[in-house]
Amino acid sequence: MGKGSNVQKAQAARERNQKKQGKSDEERKAAKAKADADASAFCCKLCKQTFMVNAKPPTLYLHVTSKHPAGTAPVACFDSLKDFDPNDPKGLKKPAAAAAGGPVKPKKSKKKEDNLEDLLDAGLSMGKKKKPGKK
Repeated sequence: MGKGSNVQKAQAARERNQKKQGKSDEERKAAKAKADADASAFCCKLCKQTFMVNAKPPTLYLHVTSKHPAGTAPVACFDSLKDFDPNDPKGLKKPAAAAAGGPVKPKKSKKKEDNLEDLLDAGLSMGKKKKPGKK
């Protein structure tokens, strides 16, 4: 049996009230903890300035060059700048250099024609055989 109209109205009203109340205390605490962790994902070791989780290495390198004395090593501020190259901020040259200096794969040799003829002969001799007694 279906629900009566009053039951449906009461259920819809409960859902509306629940949406108006918003998040519970537990949900708020979890969201705040996640936001705090994201906000302080990168922290400069020298000046303790924090950067969001979506900060790219060029942004962190810019912080090192503009906020700290010249000659400060980027790794002294951020561990994530260990392999960062300021001349190649997007990292496009590194894979290209690795591919150019990598080992050369040998080219595949062409199939021999004799081998192809052997395969064709074997295939032709293995055709369907007629059963004796049927036309």
